[in-house]
Amino acid sequence: MAEDTQGTDTPSTAPINVPDKPALEGLEAALTQRWLAEGTYKFNPDTTREQVYSIDTPPPTASGSLHVGHMFSFTQTDVLARYQRMIGKNVFYPMGWDDNGLPTERRVQNYYGVRCDPAIPYDAGYRAPAEPAKNQRDFDVVSRRNFIELCEELAVEDEKVFESLFQQLGLSVDWQLTYRTIDDASREVSQRAFLANLAAGDAYMAEAPTLWDITFRTAVAQAELEDREVAGAYYRYPFFTEDGEKIYVETTRPELLAACAALVANPDDERYQPLFGKKVTSPVFGVEVEVRAHALAKADKGSGIAMVCTFGDLTDVTWWRELQLPTRAIVGRDGRIIGETPDWISTDAGRTAYEAIAGKTVFSAKEAVVELLAAEDLIDGEPKKIMHPVNFYEKGDKPLEVVTSRQWYYRNGGRDEERRARLIARGHEIDFHPAFMRSRYENWISGLNGDWLVSRQRFFGVPIPVWYPLDAEGNPQYDAPIVPLDEQLPVDPAADAAPGYNEAQRGVPGGFAGDADILDTWATSSLTPQIVGGWSRDKDLFAKVFPFDLRPQGHDIIRTWLFSSVVQADALQQAAPWKHAAISGWILDPDRKKMSKSKGNVVVPSDVLEEFGSDAVRYWATSAKLGADTAYEIAQMKIGRRLAIKLLNASKFVLNLGATENSVVSTDLSVLTNPLDRAVLAQLAEVVRQSTKAFENYDYARALQITESFFWQFTDDYVELIKDRAYGAAGDAEQASVLAALATSLDTLLRLFAPFLPFATEEVWGWWRNGSVHRAQWPTAVDVDGDTTLLATVGTALSGVRKAKSEAKVKQRTEVLSATITASESLTTQLKAGLGDLKAASNARELTLVAGDGELTVSDVVLAAPEEQPKA
Repeated sequence: MAEDTQGTDTPSTAPINVPDKPALEGLEAALTQRWLAEGTYKFNPDTTREQVYSIDTPPPTASGSLHVGHMFSFTQTDVLARYQRMIGKNVFYPMGWDDNGLPTERRVQNYYGVRCDPAIPYDAGYRAPAEPAKNQRDFDVVSRRNFIELCEELAVEDEKVFESLFQQLGLSVDWQLTYRTIDDASREVSQRAFLANLAAGDAYMAEAPTLWDITFRTAVAQAELEDREVAGAYYRYPFFTEDGEKIYVETTRPELLAACAALVANPDDERYQPLFGKKVTSPVFGVEVEVRAHALAKADKGSGIAMVCTFGDLTDVTWWRELQLPTRAIVGRDGRIIGETPDWISTDAGRTAYEAIAGKTVFSAKEAVVELLAAEDLIDGEPKKIMHPVNFYEKGDKPLEVVTSRQWYYRNGGRDEERRARLIARGHEIDFHPAFMRSRYENWISGLNGDWLVSRQRFFGVPIPVWYPLDAEGNPQYDAPIVPLDEQLPVDPAADAAPGYNEAQRGVPGGFAGDADILDTWATSSLTPQIVGGWSRDKDLFAKVFPFDLRPQGHDIIRTWLFSSVVQADALQQAAPWKHAAISGWILDPDRKKMSKSKGNVVVPSDVLEEFGSDAVRYWATSAKLGADTAYEIAQMKIGRRLAIKLLNASKFVLNLGATENSVVSTDLSVLTNPLDRAVLAQLAEVVRQSTKAFENYDYARALQITESFFWQFTDDYVELIKDRAYGAAGDAEQASVLAALATSLDTLLRLFAPFLPFATEEVWGWWRNGSVHRAQWPTAVDVDGDTTLLATVGTALSGVRKAKSEAKVKQRTEVLSATITASESLTTQLKAGLGDLKAASNARELTLVAGDGELTVSDVVLAAPEEQPKA
């Protein structure tokens, strides 16, 4: 690696320049600009893989505003990056923006007041309304290309706000390493990965039951589901055997009665065993269906026998597939009952009944079917009201339907035991922090019931890079897709002619049709290591950063982002994409609920940063361990602010006492003549060892806690104890000893705090050192022969004297004529070693040490009489 000493410790001694009134205000703006100008966090590409620590930074969704959850998780990543940089790693720390997909589309629709219709021609001069219409029905209808241009325009503006806030927060990102998941490079990589998967047989097209969001008019993957409790009711009505016997079913979805393909019961259910293999007839529509046996049927649920409709839910899909039932779909992609009467409904009465529901929404169709059943007196009893979980798209507001459609899939182990086992094994190549998070990854894989659906019927995203030849009748030949040449990537089949064709042949018999769909957002986001690492575009860079050292992310997207990234890397690189996964917890509101934009309970980060300062917010974020859900606590931020201010003031005091860079010791410790000075450095050496170990274990919260605990003991006890010697009252040798201990402690503490409080530590560093503390070396333990518990013992005695003065309601500088300190023999020995400093700090003439049992106590404190007040 080429020598890069920018910002590191330099041999020249910096002049001491301590401000009269240190303050946190203004540090963020000034230091951020300096770091950017000096390239403090710049990655050096002239390097080797062994020297690099690479981070696969999560690209936030750039479609609105940040919230405190972003500050929380990104700060936790940043302290790890800063530590690695200080131990000598060449840190590859990029930032991406996830700006393709539904969130951006929805924001653009509402922000500009537009909606997309791909059939509308492109208008090169289009300008969005200055104000969006209040009613969506009055939104401008624009072409796909115009809509995409608006998406890109707004996303760029959002990203500028995000970048500014992240810089204010102090993220040590190399801001020259940025990308967007919709930019040319990302689209090229995403399409190249698709084509590689297609060539390897890992991508395929299939017409199959698909979860469908009727609002967004798009397919939805299993990983994007969430269950929500909704009100419903069980309706009980009969099917009829050939001899007229009534077989009652209970269902929450009577609107799908016309889509019934079978009745199913558990094979062990004796009530229905005589019916297996026989036909029954549906009420109202008069369609014959077979009674089948399947182990998933629950004898204790409802009547014990269920309608299998194509498709009411994913269980219906399983029954349909495993029992090889006919497809009788009646719900269209718009969420309405299809208008044409299906051919399996053959009776006049049945066809008339179907006309009563045709074209209705599923809600209205339910009411209509219930009325039809009631008209024939077929509803048995009152509907049983229930609350039950229903599948929703995580960003949607209406229940999902299951419709049959032609979609693209990636193989992910959902239908392949060998691949499933291999992906679980990949997880064992990754160290999860905390370790128990690996089980979430494995449980997700074990519960998969299908491959990864990657096509979406939307507009703003990475186009699926295929075209289809049209036969003589103009029908697409889906089994013979046309793919682009690699050098043509990225392509847009909706706008670019297929290779070997011209635009005039689009949509005509013998011509071609472009695939109109886009790839799922996760299909591109899952390639962030390949995108930012230069896969297929910069072989040298990719070899230096891949597999990445760290993937930081939230635990809620293990099933999506983490898993899909492993799927991609397994297929493309036959490797795990990272060595470590740092999993953050959620931010909870005062009611212990997750904070999220969708729940409307978020806190705007700019307000918090302005009120408390970035170091204070970082302190709150890094006080929480990885994986721990954490409450949003202003009190914790106030503690962090107090710590940062104390660091400024204590540093000012130490430097004004005369500590300089030349006072710092590392190997020659002969200047340390006082036991208390040696003790504080021995204790600090243990702090360094423990903090380093904690960071190596990705337990930054432990490192902060250890460092902070020592810092307060250092300022509250040690600094108070040694003031007399620091001013030279005990002679030059004692003064030199204490200044060496002060300077070495300050130097070490600034380095230990630097990952957590980057602004305060950088400010202090500049008062007496050259370069940047963030390019300084992580501290090493100074091997001092000292008693690591001495300071605590002497500090306890000092606290006892102070308490006596407080109880007597006198000033702390009041002289102590005499006092007795009772302690064990070992503690008494320690007190003798620090007695001179203890007497000076407590302003005591005589301190008597008495050996005794139990805890250290201070008693018989005799204080000098208060000074006579001057007469008025």
